[in-house]
Amino acid sequence: MDEFSFIKSIKPKTWHQPTLVKGIGDDAAVFRHMTKNVVTAVDTFVENVHFSQHTMTLFQVGYRALAANISDLAAMGASPAFYLASVVVPNSLSMPNLHKIFSGMNAIAQTYNMDLIGGDMVAGESLTLSITVIGFVDEEKARYRNMARDGDIVFVTGTLGDAQAGYHILTHDGDYKNKSYYIHRHRMPTPRVDFARALSHLDRIALNDVSDGLANEAAEIVEASGVDICLYADNIPVSPSFSQFSSALQRKWKLFGGEDFELLGTVAADKWPDIEAAAETTNTSVTEIGRVMRCENETGRVYLYENAQKKILNKDGYTHFK
Repeated sequence: MDEFSFIKSIKPKTWHQPTLVKGIGDDAAVFRHMTKNVVTAVDTFVENVHFSQHTMTLFQVGYRALAANISDLAAMGASPAFYLASVVVPNSLSMPNLHKIFSGMNAIAQTYNMDLIGGDMVAGESLTLSITVIGFVDEEKARYRNMARDGDIVFVTGTLGDAQAGYHILTHDGDYKNKSYYIHRHRMPTPRVDFARALSHLDRIALNDVSDGLANEAAEIVEASGVDICLYADNIPVSPSFSQFSSALQRKWKLFGGEDFELLGTVAADKWPDIEAAAETTNTSVTEIGRVMRCENETGRVYLYENAQKKILNKDGYTHFK
């Protein structure tokens, strides 16, 4: 099968989004939207840097790659609508295996009624996916990192450290509790789209998705908002069987481990009941883990209250050029 036959084979036969004018088949896709703001994001995933076929199937590679981008839309409060997928295809990858990647993307796209509207394929040495997502959000309702204010409650959805625990299990032999749960959290994360959309009535809230670790994401909020944040170590939620891992790994993964794709946020204290209501409506766990404070220095800092001591939590976690 050549490139053009492959494109024809993955071209959707029907569309979910009524705003789509022209999808795959021309030099570019066309869509219209008059009443909402357009939100877009792009991420690139390189084999043996961001994923490995030793720890996940090609179906899971595609699923996870698109899930990571959808999580960015969730952090902006946007509803997913379209995606484009560009792939660098090595000679070792057969067309049936390439189909598996697109099948994985299609599986999670169906959950959010997303349409594949284009992309590109080129030959190259390393399997590489570049995914662009497009979503919509009501005017004045996009969620930004610079909206944290003194006195806000800091919260996080779900549990942290699960994805890194799953990767650890896949790469270290041993007898583990809830093995399949952790592995699934690593391979096929759930973006918190529904929870974020349930907060659309709030006038002010800061959101950030936990892709590069809690410490990194909190640092991005304080830098953008010009505030300090104090996190309470004992409040950071973890899974019930997380204690099976060493104390050092538990701390590392919940503070600095990435790829959980949960949402970190701040909200005014009097709006906390709205957060709890959205969590209940969408069957999402949510935990208060800290407070926003006035900035004590020229630049915002993240503090961690741990073992009865308040210390600076360094911005650490995953960085692409470390």
